[in-house]
Amino acid sequence: MVKTKPEYVVMENLNTKGMLKNKKISKAIQEQTFREFRRQMEYKCRWNNIKFILVNRFYPSSKTCSSCGSIKDKLSLSERTFRCNDCGYEIDRDLNASINLKNYGKSIA
Repeated sequence: MVKTKPEYVVMENLNTKGMLKNKKISKAIQEQTFREFRRQMEYKCRWNNIKFILVNRFYPSSKTCSSCGSIKDKLSLSERTFRCNDCGYEIDRDLNASINLKNYGKSIA
């Protein structure tokens, strides 16, 4: 990723301890090495003069409509498609969150 020389990299600071409390996903979370991945990304970004932006874990990247900016009150993990209550925009939940993180990075980069 770093070899493509982006202007910045944005990453969420995930609450992995909280995620481990969910019995359905805890095993999959334990098998991941989020801390090491983040450490490597920060290191590689520094090495290549790329701005690394860490977003607060409470930033509503999944709950914010990437089209109109309205924020949903509730969005369960089982909802894989984001549907905006205000403008009707529909998009994959993870794609929506990534667009919001990109826009967050643009606003402070």
